[in-house]
Amino acid sequence: MSKSPSLSSHVLDTTLGKPAANMQLILTTPNGDITRAQTDADGRCNQWGELAFSAGHHQLRFVTGEYLSDQHGSAFYPFVDVHFEITQDGGHYHIPLLISPFGFSSYRGS
Repeated sequence: MSKSPSLSSHVLDTTLGKPAANMQLILTTPNGDITRAQTDADGRCNQWGELAFSAGHHQLRFVTGEYLSDQHGSAFYPFVDVHFEITQDGGHYHIPLLISPFGFSSYRGS
């Protein structure tokens, strides 16, 4: 029996060397539904309400501008969009984001 897909994220501020707490995340599903969430004190997010993940292309927007401005005084990137594909039997998806005031990086984590 296959397990339905799930999603988590972790945001780290590489300049400060700490988690990015209280950052807003906006997830857009393949059918256009939008769900909002927020990172916890450890920079993690896996609370998507009652959303049942389906196969297809998703967009995860990290609202970085407010966090970076608060922590560093400016933000070159007001947000970072990560587009990814969930497959029907894809299991768990983890989308980490490493940020600084002038750069970012993401990859598929575990």
